Amino acid sequence: MQRCSLIKKNRKRGSDVWLLRWSDKSISGKRIYRKRVIGTVDEYSDAQSARQAVSSLIERINADNPRIGLRSITLSTLCNHFERCELAQSNTWRSYSTKKCYAGYLKRWVVPQWGKYELREIKTIEVESWLRRLPLAKSSCAKIRGVMSVLFNHACRYELFDHNPIHLVRQGAKRKGTPCVLAPSEIKLLADSLADRERTLVLLAASTGLRQSELFGLKWGDINFTEGTMNVTRSIVCGIVGPCKTESSQKPVPIHPLIIEALVKWKEHQHYRKPDDWIFASGRRSGRKPYWGQAILRKYILPKAQALGIEKRFGWHTFRHTYSTLLRSVGTEFKVMQELLRHSSLRSTLDVYTQAITPAKHAAQAAVMALVFSPQPESETRAF
Repeated sequence: MQRCSLIKKNRKRGSDVWLLRWSDKSISGKRIYRKRVIGTVDEYSDAQSARQAVSSLIERINADNPRIGLRSITLSTLCNHFERCELAQSNTWRSYSTKKCYAGYLKRWVVPQWGKYELREIKTIEVESWLRRLPLAKSSCAKIRGVMSVLFNHACRYELFDHNPIHLVRQGAKRKGTPCVLAPSEIKLLADSLADRERTLVLLAASTGLRQSELFGLKWGDINFTEGTMNVTRSIVCGIVGPCKTESSQKPVPIHPLIIEALVKWKEHQHYRKPDDWIFASGRRSGRKPYWGQAILRKYILPKAQALGIEKRFGWHTFRHTYSTLLRSVGTEFKVMQELLRHSSLRSTLDVYTQAITPAKHAAQAAVMALVFSPQPESETRAF
């Protein structure tokens, strides 16, 4: 495996530059020497910083080399290659939260089990049996399977391996239990008992179904108080601002007049009211960052819910599930539900987020039984 040589080259005009040099072999076997300018000494002050900047390039050079490409590598080596190429901060193909999730699954589960195996030694049946033995929910096992499949696709893309053994691994993602859903009375009881900040957050989450990252990524300029709409254009995860989960997530969201009223009341008590200020700006960080959602949920909202007798275990995403279920209970059309929840596909809306609440089930059953047992006119009876 080539490390490639990195030298500093003087120029008659301008700053000195860093030059990366390596060699290839032609089809005839003749050695070919290649070089590429990496940058100036103003950009990279020392050789170490310059080499770090070209680590992914060196990986590609080695991957393109037939002697290296055909060599068997371990899954741990492949993970390192994947992290440098795909999970680097400069790579914009994936969001920050996705990169963090991939890195977590690789470090916690994949590398400890399969890191020392060569790629050709990893078999479909063995991976399938391993996933079934893991003490995790099926959805988590499905995510691990997905990460491993992405990993092997990466190996095929860089010609480090010739196939993906994970494609045939069977792993369901069905939940063990149904997601928690709050009743309308519980939402009202909770909202009426909270302070302005928490009340505004709960009302906004329950009436729009925003994800936590989108909820705390809102700025005052995103709200159109006149038209009663909101533009969701960004998300924030662990303090890192990025785009929304999908293109559909960026569509305008309607806001009910009661929520507009709560937002206006919250804004009146804020020091940060400019269009570019966070709606839920943290005073501790001088408004540069919004509050951390999990801290507010854990310190203020959940203790208040327990004090009110709400025993359900819920989080920010519970409000999204609740919003979807309540939309369906009032007879909202499926396409409208998809638009309100900003899902890219209708299947996610119906299969994952929506549940039929008990009164709706009873009403549907009663309607069917009424059709069966209602007295029929004689003309309809004779027709049969």
